[in-house]
Amino acid sequence: MTVSSSAAVSADPVTVAVRSIHTMTKGDRAEFDPLYHPRAVDRENPVQPPSSRVPGPAGFYSTALWLRAAFADLHYDIHHAIADGDVVAVNSTMNGIHAAPWAVYDADGAVDTVFPPTHKPFAMTQSHWFRFEDGRIIEHWANRDDLGVARQLGWIPPRPAYLLKMARAKRRAARS
Repeated sequence: MTVSSSAAVSADPVTVAVRSIHTMTKGDRAEFDPLYHPRAVDRENPVQPPSSRVPGPAGFYSTALWLRAAFADLHYDIHHAIADGDVVAVNSTMNGIHAAPWAVYDADGAVDTVFPPTHKPFAMTQSHWFRFEDGRIIEHWANRDDLGVARQLGWIPPRPAYLLKMARAKRRAARS
């Protein structure tokens, strides 16, 4: 479903915030435009690919593609969403299966670590914070249970065989 810019501007912020979370899992590029302000900033992007570090809908869409590439059956359960002025907080659980290599990046945009697929399911609790301007998201922050998901996926405690797979996956990612 494509939404016009005027539809997002007239929708209440809680609806837009929740829609933005679900759009990360299945939305096409056009669906991001009415949700995110052209100057929107994702405060969670220091570990994301360089293409995700640009402002506006394009950066958020790039983040969505990055997540979708590594995690199959990606979806969110929304538990609570509440607005206070121009800020919306959403309590959620991100679910999926680690189906492909997942690269995280350093501050300069170089590949830092690559986690080879474990083919294990996960459920990661998250809280998302959105600030709105002109009816669209202008800033996003998140708190995630990264340690919990690392345990579920077998990334920690590190096993020698998996560390070797990580080193090979990082070399492959750095070459591409």
